Amino acid sequence: MPRMATFVHLTPAANSGTIRRAGVGARSPRQVDGDPRRGVYLFPVMTDHVDTYQWSREMRRTHGRGRVVAVQVRVPDAERVLVGRFDGQSGRTTAADAVGVISGLTDRRGWEVFLPRAIAPAEIQHVREVRPVGWRYFPGSHGTAPCTCNGCRDRGGFGSRRLLERRPDSVDGPRPGMPALLERLDVVDLMDREAVIALLDDFGDRRRGPVDRLAHLVEHADPEVRAALAWTIGGWSTPGAHRLLERLAGDLDAEVREAAEAWAEESR
Repeated sequence: MPRMATFVHLTPAANSGTIRRAGVGARSPRQVDGDPRRGVYLFPVMTDHVDTYQWSREMRRTHGRGRVVAVQVRVPDAERVLVGRFDGQSGRTTAADAVGVISGLTDRRGWEVFLPRAIAPAEIQHVREVRPVGWRYFPGSHGTAPCTCNGCRDRGGFGSRRLLERRPDSVDGPRPGMPALLERLDVVDLMDREAVIALLDDFGDRRRGPVDRLAHLVEHADPEVRAALAWTIGGWSTPGAHRLLERLAGDLDAEVREAAEAWAEESR
């Protein structure tokens, strides 16, 4: 029997049911390396609890303050993986060596292992909820002035308005209002994937939106647009949003289905 390395994969609790049934799906490629293969982000199980689950606090911030679960998995020692810091290049090595690399660091914050494939249910040891620990925004951010750009700002969170009043120098400026967004929707080139996704991102910054005006994007030819639509409407309280998510949950593309199912389970 091959020797196995133990890792954790952190994900919103809404994904727990799907993961127990079907495992962890391969998601986005590791963009900083330009590797086209999709896979799963992992971190070795360490003796230090905070090191092991360090990504959970940032995940909770970026996934809507929901509960976070740790999926503990076992991967063959000889499995080829990528290991590196999230903001740098990764080295290709084996799962066992990746554990050794991270174990030997004095500062493990921000490090990760990328497994370029999905994880089968048989490889999962257990799925359990964890209390978020670790850093937010980036390792070492504690004690530095908060960023007020649209990507970092906690819209509607405690103290967010006061922070923006103290530091109005957002590099992005204010998000466009709904009339401006609807005007852009009327003229956007639906064949321009980046333009459509950028528009959906601006719509997604809101709690409600024009479900009927965006419903046709369920049939868009590009799965990245359909996945972006799922993430956009997932947090909306607008009537009809959940029904649209259910349609996306039956999509042929796995990434679209996972995005829609995560939001659909969270809203039940």
